[in-house]
Amino acid sequence: MSSKSYSGHVDEENPELFDIRAMPPQPTELKLGQLPAETIKRFFEDGFIIIKDFFKPEELNPVRDAIDGLVEDLAQKLYKAGKIKELFSEYGLFQRLIKIDEAFPGANIILHKTGNLPQAFRDLWSNERLLNIIEQLIGPNIAGSPVWNLRTKTPKNEATLVPWHQDSAYFDNDSYKVLIPSAWIPLLDTNEFNGGMEMIKKAHAKGKVGNHTCCYGNTWYVMMEEEEMSKTLDVDIEKETQKCEVPYGGLILFNNMTPHRSLPNVSKDIRWSLDLRWQRPDEPFGLWNLKPGVVMRSSTDPKLKPDWETFCSIDRTAAQKESIKDFVEVPDDEFDTTIQGPWMKKWEIVHMNAHTDKHEEVERTKS
Repeated sequence: MSSKSYSGHVDEENPELFDIRAMPPQPTELKLGQLPAETIKRFFEDGFIIIKDFFKPEELNPVRDAIDGLVEDLAQKLYKAGKIKELFSEYGLFQRLIKIDEAFPGANIILHKTGNLPQAFRDLWSNERLLNIIEQLIGPNIAGSPVWNLRTKTPKNEATLVPWHQDSAYFDNDSYKVLIPSAWIPLLDTNEFNGGMEMIKKAHAKGKVGNHTCCYGNTWYVMMEEEEMSKTLDVDIEKETQKCEVPYGGLILFNNMTPHRSLPNVSKDIRWSLDLRWQRPDEPFGLWNLKPGVVMRSSTDPKLKPDWETFCSIDRTAAQKESIKDFVEVPDDEFDTTIQGPWMKKWEIVHMNAHTDKHEEVERTKS
Protein backbone atom coordinates (compact mmCIF):
# COMPACT_ATOMS: atom_id res chain seq x y z
CA MET A 1 0.00 0.00 0.00
CA SER A 2 1.20 3.50 -0.79
CA SER A 3 2.45 5.65 2.07
CA LYS A 4 0.77 8.68 0.51
CA SER A 5 -1.30 10.69 2.98
CA TYR A 6 -4.96 10.84 2.03
CA SER A 7 -7.45 13.33 3.43
CA GLY A 8 -9.36 10.70 5.41
CA HIS A 9 -6.34 9.93 7.59
CA VAL A 10 -6.42 11.73 10.93
CA ASP A 11 -4.76 10.94 14.25
CA GLU A 12 -7.36 12.66 16.40
CA GLU A 13 -9.63 10.76 18.75
CA ASN A 14 -12.86 12.08 20.22
CA PRO A 15 -14.15 9.34 22.53
CA GLU A 16 -16.15 11.75 24.69
CA LEU A 17 -18.39 12.54 21.68
CA PHE A 18 -19.42 8.90 21.21
CA ASP A 19 -19.08 7.01 24.48
CA ILE A 20 -21.19 7.14 27.64
CA ARG A 21 -20.09 10.74 28.29
CA ALA A 22 -22.13 11.81 25.25
CA MET A 23 -25.37 10.41 26.66
CA PRO A 24 -27.84 13.27 27.26
CA PRO A 25 -29.82 13.49 30.51
CA GLN A 26 -32.65 10.97 30.28
CA PRO A 27 -36.29 11.88 30.92
CA THR A 28 -37.85 10.93 34.24
CA GLU A 29 -41.13 10.33 32.44
CA LEU A 30 -40.80 8.50 29.12
CA LYS A 31 -42.50 9.79 26.00
CA LEU A 32 -44.28 7.50 23.58
CA GLY A 33 -41.79 4.95 22.20
CA GLN A 34 -38.88 5.96 24.40
CA LEU A 35 -36.59 3.33 25.90
CA PRO A 36 -35.34 2.73 29.45
CA ALA A 37 -32.16 4.60 30.33
CA GLU A 38 -30.29 1.28 30.64
CA THR A 39 -31.05 0.48 27.00
CA ILE A 40 -29.89 3.92 25.86
CA LYS A 41 -26.75 3.44 27.94
CA ARG A 42 -25.96 0.29 25.90
CA PHE A 43 -26.09 2.37 22.72
CA PHE A 44 -23.23 4.49 24.04
CA GLU A 45 -21.33 1.56 25.58
CA ASP A 46 -21.63 -0.90 22.68
CA GLY A 47 -22.07 1.49 19.75
CA PHE A 48 -25.47 0.06 18.80
CA ILE A 49 -28.71 -1.42 20.10
CA ILE A 50 -31.26 -3.74 18.50
CA ILE A 51 -34.96 -3.04 19.01
CA LYS A 52 -36.82 -6.11 17.80
CA ASP A 53 -40.41 -4.94 18.14
CA PHE A 54 -40.92 -1.26 17.46
CA PHE A 55 -42.89 -0.42 14.31
CA LYS A 56 -46.52 -1.33 13.77
CA PRO A 57 -47.51 -2.87 10.40
CA GLU A 58 -49.49 0.28 9.55
CA GLU A 59 -46.24 2.28 9.85
CA LEU A 60 -44.14 0.02 7.61
CA ASN A 61 -46.65 -1.27 5.06
CA PRO A 62 -46.96 2.15 3.35
CA VAL A 63 -43.17 2.14 2.95
CA ARG A 64 -43.33 -1.18 1.11
CA ASP A 65 -46.16 0.16 -1.05
CA ALA A 66 -43.99 3.17 -1.89
CA ILE A 67 -41.10 0.89 -2.89
CA ASP A 68 -43.53 -0.97 -5.14
CA GLY A 69 -44.24 2.36 -6.81
CA LEU A 70 -40.54 3.13 -7.25
CA VAL A 71 -39.99 -0.25 -8.90
CA GLU A 72 -42.94 0.39 -11.21
CA ASP A 73 -41.51 3.78 -12.18
CA LEU A 74 -38.12 2.20 -12.92
CA ALA A 75 -39.68 -0.59 -14.98
CA GLN A 76 -41.68 1.91 -17.05
CA LYS A 77 -38.62 4.08 -17.60
CA LEU A 78 -36.49 1.16 -18.78
CA TYR A 79 -39.29 -0.26 -20.91
CA LYS A 80 -40.05 3.03 -22.69
CA ALA A 81 -36.34 3.47 -23.42
CA GLY A 82 -36.16 -0.01 -24.95
CA LYS A 83 -33.83 -1.29 -22.24
CA ILE A 84 -36.16 -4.13 -21.21
CA LYS A 85 -38.77 -5.94 -23.31
CA GLU A 86 -41.37 -6.53 -20.60
CA LEU A 87 -42.50 -4.91 -17.38
CA PHE A 88 -42.58 -8.05 -15.18
CA SER A 89 -45.77 -6.72 -13.62
CA GLU A 90 -46.86 -10.18 -12.53
CA TYR A 91 -44.07 -10.32 -9.93
CA GLY A 92 -44.42 -8.93 -6.41
CA LEU A 93 -42.27 -6.62 -4.32
CA PHE A 94 -39.75 -9.28 -3.38
CA GLN A 95 -39.21 -10.66 -6.90
CA ARG A 96 -39.88 -8.00 -9.52
CA LEU A 97 -36.61 -6.07 -9.29
CA ILE A 98 -34.72 -9.37 -9.57
CA LYS A 99 -36.35 -9.99 -12.95
CA ILE A 100 -35.76 -6.41 -14.08
CA ASP A 101 -32.11 -6.64 -13.04
CA GLU A 102 -31.68 -9.87 -14.98
CA ALA A 103 -33.03 -8.13 -18.09
CA PHE A 104 -30.98 -4.97 -17.52
CA PRO A 105 -28.01 -5.69 -15.22
CA GLY A 106 -27.47 -2.88 -12.77
CA ALA A 107 -31.12 -1.82 -12.57
CA ASN A 108 -30.96 -2.28 -8.81
CA ILE A 109 -28.10 0.27 -8.68
CA ILE A 110 -30.16 2.78 -10.65
CA LEU A 111 -32.95 2.43 -8.10
CA HIS A 112 -30.52 2.62 -5.18
CA LYS A 113 -29.18 6.00 -6.32
CA THR A 114 -32.46 7.51 -7.49
CA GLY A 115 -32.91 9.53 -4.32
CA ASN A 116 -36.68 9.71 -4.61
CA LEU A 117 -38.15 10.28 -1.14
CA PRO A 118 -41.82 9.18 -1.18
CA GLN A 119 -44.21 10.48 1.46
CA ALA A 120 -44.18 7.13 3.26
CA PHE A 121 -40.38 7.40 3.67
CA ARG A 122 -40.75 10.93 5.04
CA ASP A 123 -43.41 9.82 7.48
CA LEU A 124 -41.24 6.98 8.78
CA TRP A 125 -38.15 9.17 9.08
CA SER A 126 -40.04 11.76 11.13
CA ASN A 127 -42.14 9.20 13.01
CA GLU A 128 -43.01 10.64 16.43
CA ARG A 129 -42.03 7.57 18.42
CA LEU A 130 -38.78 7.18 16.50
CA LEU A 131 -37.83 10.84 17.01
CA ASN A 132 -38.57 10.41 20.71
CA ILE A 133 -35.81 7.78 20.84
CA ILE A 134 -33.43 9.91 18.79
CA GLU A 135 -34.05 12.67 21.35
CA GLN A 136 -32.68 10.29 23.98
CA LEU A 137 -29.47 10.00 21.91
CA ILE A 138 -28.77 13.59 20.81
CA GLY A 139 -31.23 15.85 22.62
CA PRO A 140 -34.37 17.76 21.62
CA ASN A 141 -33.05 19.49 18.48
CA ILE A 142 -33.06 16.98 15.63
CA ALA A 143 -32.33 17.12 11.90
CA GLY A 144 -32.42 14.38 9.31
CA SER A 145 -29.03 13.83 7.69
CA PRO A 146 -28.81 14.30 3.91
CA VAL A 147 -27.35 10.79 3.77
CA TRP A 148 -30.14 8.20 3.68
CA ASN A 149 -30.50 5.09 1.51
CA LEU A 150 -32.98 2.59 0.16
CA ARG A 151 -31.13 -0.73 0.06
CA THR A 152 -32.07 -2.86 -2.95
CA LYS A 153 -30.48 -6.08 -1.73
CA THR A 154 -31.17 -8.52 -4.53
CA PRO A 155 -29.92 -12.09 -3.98
CA LYS A 156 -26.32 -13.08 -4.65
CA ASN A 157 -25.44 -9.61 -5.94
CA GLU A 158 -22.00 -8.15 -5.19
CA ALA A 159 -23.34 -4.60 -5.54
CA THR A 160 -25.36 -5.12 -2.37
CA LEU A 161 -22.59 -6.74 -0.31
CA VAL A 162 -21.18 -3.94 1.86
CA PRO A 163 -17.79 -4.61 3.52
CA TRP A 164 -16.62 -3.52 6.97
CA HIS A 165 -16.66 0.26 7.31
CA GLN A 166 -17.52 3.18 9.55
CA ASP A 167 -20.13 5.58 8.17
CA SER A 168 -17.85 8.60 8.66
CA ALA A 169 -15.54 7.06 6.08
CA TYR A 170 -18.11 8.24 3.50
CA PHE A 171 -18.65 11.65 5.10
CA ASP A 172 -16.28 14.61 5.19
CA ASN A 173 -13.92 14.95 8.14
CA ASP A 174 -16.23 17.35 10.01
CA SER A 175 -18.33 14.26 10.81
CA TYR A 176 -15.50 12.92 12.98
CA LYS A 177 -16.71 15.28 15.70
CA VAL A 178 -20.44 14.74 15.26
CA LEU A 179 -22.59 11.97 16.71
CA ILE A 180 -24.80 10.75 13.84
CA PRO A 181 -27.22 8.01 14.92
CA SER A 182 -28.43 5.72 12.14
CA ALA A 183 -31.39 3.37 11.98
CA TRP A 184 -31.27 0.28 9.78
CA ILE A 185 -34.85 -0.82 9.15
CA PRO A 186 -35.45 -4.15 7.36
CA LEU A 187 -38.61 -4.48 5.28
CA LEU A 188 -38.68 -8.22 4.63
CA ASP A 189 -41.43 -9.91 6.64
CA THR A 190 -39.41 -12.91 7.73
CA ASN A 191 -37.09 -13.69 10.61
CA GLU A 192 -34.49 -15.16 8.24
CA PHE A 193 -31.12 -13.43 8.55
CA ASN A 194 -30.20 -13.52 4.83
CA GLY A 195 -28.36 -10.36 3.90
CA GLY A 196 -28.55 -8.86 7.37
CA MET A 197 -26.06 -6.79 9.32
CA GLU A 198 -23.06 -7.48 11.52
CA MET A 199 -21.80 -4.95 14.06
CA ILE A 200 -18.63 -4.79 16.13
CA LYS A 201 -19.26 -3.89 19.75
CA LYS A 202 -17.24 -1.18 21.46
CA ALA A 203 -15.16 -0.41 18.35
CA HIS A 204 -16.58 3.12 18.38
CA ALA A 205 -15.19 3.84 21.84
CA LYS A 206 -11.99 5.61 20.74
CA GLY A 207 -14.01 8.07 18.65
CA LYS A 208 -11.61 7.46 15.79
CA VAL A 209 -11.99 6.69 12.09
CA GLY A 210 -9.72 3.91 10.88
CA ASN A 211 -7.97 3.77 7.54
CA HIS A 212 -10.28 2.74 4.71
CA THR A 213 -9.47 2.01 1.08
CA CYS A 214 -11.48 2.13 -2.14
CA CYS A 215 -13.09 0.30 -3.74
CA TYR A 216 -14.38 -3.12 -2.70
CA GLY A 217 -14.68 -5.71 -5.51
CA ASN A 218 -16.75 -4.32 -8.34
CA THR A 219 -18.49 -1.76 -6.15
CA TRP A 220 -18.19 1.87 -5.04
CA TYR A 221 -17.83 0.88 -1.38
CA VAL A 222 -14.90 1.78 0.84
CA MET A 223 -13.58 -0.95 3.11
CA MET A 224 -11.64 -1.34 6.33
CA GLU A 225 -9.54 -4.44 6.82
CA GLU A 226 -9.96 -6.43 10.04
CA GLU A 227 -6.27 -6.00 10.82
CA GLU A 228 -6.73 -2.24 10.60
CA MET A 229 -9.74 -2.37 12.92
CA SER A 230 -7.85 -4.41 15.49
CA LYS A 231 -4.82 -2.12 15.40
CA THR A 232 -6.44 1.30 15.19
CA LEU A 233 -9.69 0.78 17.08
CA ASP A 234 -8.27 -1.57 19.75
CA VAL A 235 -11.04 -4.14 19.34
CA ASP A 236 -11.13 -7.93 19.59
CA ILE A 237 -13.04 -8.61 16.38
CA GLU A 238 -13.64 -12.29 17.00
CA LYS A 239 -15.07 -11.60 20.44
CA GLU A 240 -17.05 -8.44 19.69
CA THR A 241 -18.60 -9.16 16.28
CA GLN A 242 -22.36 -9.63 16.55
CA LYS A 243 -24.75 -10.90 13.91
CA CYS A 244 -27.86 -8.73 14.21
CA GLU A 245 -31.10 -10.60 13.66
CA VAL A 246 -33.88 -8.06 13.22
CA PRO A 247 -37.47 -9.06 12.38
CA TYR A 248 -40.00 -7.03 10.41
CA GLY A 249 -41.00 -4.20 12.72
CA GLY A 250 -37.57 -3.95 14.33
CA LEU A 251 -34.49 -1.83 13.74
CA ILE A 252 -30.83 -1.36 14.65
CA LEU A 253 -29.63 1.97 16.01
CA PHE A 254 -25.89 2.62 15.69
CA ASN A 255 -23.49 5.55 15.36
CA ASN A 256 -21.13 6.76 12.65
CA MET A 257 -18.03 5.32 14.38
CA THR A 258 -19.41 1.78 14.74
CA PRO A 259 -17.87 -0.65 12.22
CA HIS A 260 -20.50 -2.74 10.44
CA ARG A 261 -21.12 -4.66 7.26
CA SER A 262 -23.95 -6.42 5.44
CA LEU A 263 -23.68 -10.09 4.57
CA PRO A 264 -24.73 -11.93 1.39
CA ASN A 265 -28.40 -12.39 0.64
CA VAL A 266 -28.57 -16.09 -0.21
CA SER A 267 -32.36 -16.28 -0.22
CA LYS A 268 -34.61 -16.11 -3.27
CA ASP A 269 -36.14 -12.76 -2.29
CA ILE A 270 -34.99 -9.15 -2.19
CA ARG A 271 -34.09 -7.94 1.28
CA TRP A 272 -35.35 -4.37 1.17
CA SER A 273 -34.23 -2.01 3.92
CA LEU A 274 -33.90 1.67 4.70
CA ASP A 275 -31.10 3.40 6.51
CA LEU A 276 -31.97 6.77 8.00
CA ARG A 277 -29.77 9.19 9.95
CA TRP A 278 -30.15 12.13 12.32
CA GLN A 279 -27.98 14.68 14.07
CA ARG A 280 -28.18 18.03 15.81
CA PRO A 281 -29.14 20.81 13.34
CA ASP A 282 -26.34 23.15 14.51
CA GLU A 283 -23.56 20.67 13.68
CA PRO A 284 -21.89 20.00 10.29
CA PHE A 285 -23.84 17.53 8.16
CA GLY A 286 -20.71 15.81 6.85
CA LEU A 287 -21.76 15.77 3.19
CA TRP A 288 -19.03 17.98 1.81
CA ASN A 289 -21.39 21.01 1.91
CA LEU A 290 -23.35 19.49 -0.97
CA LYS A 291 -26.73 19.34 0.73
CA PRO A 292 -28.13 20.47 4.09
CA GLY A 293 -30.22 18.30 6.34
CA VAL A 294 -33.90 18.67 7.15
CA VAL A 295 -34.83 19.97 10.60
CA MET A 296 -37.40 17.70 12.24
CA ARG A 297 -37.56 18.99 15.81
CA SER A 298 -36.77 22.21 17.61
CA SER A 299 -36.81 22.83 21.34
CA THR A 300 -37.96 26.41 20.65
CA ASP A 301 -40.66 25.54 18.11
CA PRO A 302 -42.77 22.52 19.13
CA LYS A 303 -45.01 23.01 16.07
CA LEU A 304 -42.13 22.82 13.58
CA LYS A 305 -42.80 20.76 10.43
CA PRO A 306 -39.98 19.39 8.26
CA ASP A 307 -39.39 21.42 5.10
CA TRP A 308 -39.37 18.44 2.75
CA GLU A 309 -39.77 20.58 -0.37
CA THR A 310 -36.47 22.39 0.16
CA PHE A 311 -34.71 19.20 1.27
CA CYS A 312 -35.83 17.27 -1.81
CA SER A 313 -35.01 20.11 -4.21
CA ILE A 314 -31.33 19.12 -4.14
CA ASP A 315 -30.44 15.84 -5.85
CA ARG A 316 -27.73 14.34 -3.64
CA THR A 317 -26.46 11.93 -6.31
CA ALA A 318 -26.13 14.71 -8.89
CA ALA A 319 -24.36 16.94 -6.35
CA GLN A 320 -21.92 14.13 -5.47
CA LYS A 321 -21.11 13.51 -9.11
CA GLU A 322 -20.58 17.21 -9.77
CA SER A 323 -18.21 17.47 -6.81
CA ILE A 324 -15.74 14.97 -8.27
CA LYS A 325 -15.91 15.73 -11.98
CA ASP A 326 -12.26 16.84 -11.90
CA PHE A 327 -11.26 13.61 -10.19
CA VAL A 328 -13.33 10.91 -11.90
CA GLU A 329 -14.91 11.04 -15.35
CA VAL A 330 -18.60 10.74 -14.49
CA PRO A 331 -20.98 9.35 -17.13
CA ASP A 332 -23.88 11.61 -18.10
CA ASP A 333 -26.44 8.88 -18.65
CA GLU A 334 -29.72 8.34 -16.81
CA PHE A 335 -29.23 4.59 -17.21
CA ASP A 336 -25.65 4.60 -15.91
CA THR A 337 -25.13 1.77 -13.44
CA THR A 338 -22.05 3.18 -11.71
CA ILE A 339 -21.82 5.34 -8.60
CA GLN A 340 -19.24 8.00 -7.78
CA GLY A 341 -18.83 10.32 -4.84
CA PRO A 342 -16.36 12.50 -2.92
CA TRP A 343 -15.34 9.61 -0.65
CA MET A 344 -13.36 8.35 -3.66
CA LYS A 345 -10.87 11.19 -3.28
CA LYS A 346 -10.71 10.78 0.48
CA TRP A 347 -9.14 7.31 0.55
CA GLU A 348 -6.49 5.51 -1.44
CA ILE A 349 -7.92 3.72 -4.48
CA VAL A 350 -6.37 0.27 -4.36
CA HIS A 351 -8.74 -1.48 -6.73
CA MET A 352 -10.04 -0.17 -10.04
CA ASN A 353 -13.44 -1.10 -11.43
CA ALA A 354 -16.29 0.36 -13.50
CA HIS A 355 -17.00 2.92 -10.77
CA THR A 356 -13.42 4.24 -10.63
CA ASP A 357 -11.87 3.29 -13.99
CA LYS A 358 -11.64 6.88 -15.28
CA HIS A 359 -9.63 8.07 -12.28
CA GLU A 360 -6.17 7.45 -13.71
CA GLU A 361 -7.08 8.98 -17.06
CA VAL A 362 -8.34 12.16 -15.43
CA GLU A 363 -5.28 12.35 -13.16
CA ARG A 364 -2.98 12.04 -16.21
CA THR A 365 -4.87 14.82 -17.98
CA LYS A 366 -4.48 17.12 -14.97
CA SER A 367 -0.73 16.45 -14.53
